[in-house]
Amino acid sequence: MNILAWKNLLHDRVRLVVTLTGIVFALVLIAVQFGMFLGFLDTSANIVEHNTADLWISAPGIPHVNGGSPIAESKRWKAMQVPGVANAVSFTLFFLNWKLPNGAFESCQIAGFDLDSGMGAPWDIVAGNIEDLRGEDTVFVDDLYKKKLGVTKIGDTLELNSKRARVVGFTHGIRSFTTAPYVFTSFKNAQTYMRLRESETVFILVRTKPGADLQQVKAGLLAAVPGVEVFTRQEMLSRTQNYWVFGTGAGTTTLMGAILGLLVGIVVVAQTIYAATIDHLKEFGTLKAMGATNGQIYQVIILQSILAAVMGYALGISIALFVVNSTTNTDLLIKLPWQVAIGIFGLTLFMCMSASLLSIRKATTIDPAMVFRG
Repeated sequence: MNILAWKNLLHDRVRLVVTLTGIVFALVLIAVQFGMFLGFLDTSANIVEHNTADLWISAPGIPHVNGGSPIAESKRWKAMQVPGVANAVSFTLFFLNWKLPNGAFESCQIAGFDLDSGMGAPWDIVAGNIEDLRGEDTVFVDDLYKKKLGVTKIGDTLELNSKRARVVGFTHGIRSFTTAPYVFTSFKNAQTYMRLRESETVFILVRTKPGADLQQVKAGLLAAVPGVEVFTRQEMLSRTQNYWVFGTGAGTTTLMGAILGLLVGIVVVAQTIYAATIDHLKEFGTLKAMGATNGQIYQVIILQSILAAVMGYALGISIALFVVNSTTNTDLLIKLPWQVAIGIFGLTLFMCMSASLLSIRKATTIDPAMVFRG
């Protein structure tokens, strides 16, 4: 029966191509839509995810990490006195104007971090040395946004909030969910660009001592440092992702597109597999006329659906991976982790087998005499 299922599938090449086309279309649609949604989740709060701080201290009521406002830097010293705190440093994240060589302006987000602790530092550095940021008016930018920021090479000098900014390094792949790229610099340089007073910061990042209870340290900070909110890393991550992904039209639209892609994919695969099975009713009638049992008919139909699922998945996931890899050097991130790829394979098998089961009753109730009617 296994060989019969394979030969039956390959017998009508046109029908096989149509079947695989339907499966591949559905899989690519599902993979790309969900990959875009996962990409949005990643870029919406990557500045938090890649930060090594355990706790974030901010002004009260901020909606997300990109919406902070100045607080007194002196609160950092009070935070240092709380039991369980190993280190507390200043960090800024703020929207500023970047002046292009042609005189136009682009919005960017300046991330000013403490060079000694490394909390809030850029990652995936591909050119330059992080120590170069100790120099005055020095910045790191991401190479995906070179054209957007009017940058071509290390050493280029432009203006950031009407002050000189000299590019001393590049990262790769630090995308922004907004249209404003991240620009990294030292905390002191950031104060100058933002025109903050020396006594001000936007965030205070806290690293706890090994073995310290995070919630106890958080409670201690809230009690010792007045007029602030304290978030764990996960709380700040979730707060930012929920705002950008679910609180804005872009994230909601992408999520709905992913769900719609799943539904469309299920319908396309179900219709394709069902039609492919119904088109072979005469073959199944022949099997019954030759004495095949219903169980053997079930085996052929289900095996055909599994073979179609495996072939369609191999083609579909290859195309999806090509699409994903083509975004590597763009500001659009489409993620397809192996867990999702395996999940899509399971979904493909489920869709194809479910569709074949819908046609089993039709195939097993067929009158064998139809084979002889012409």
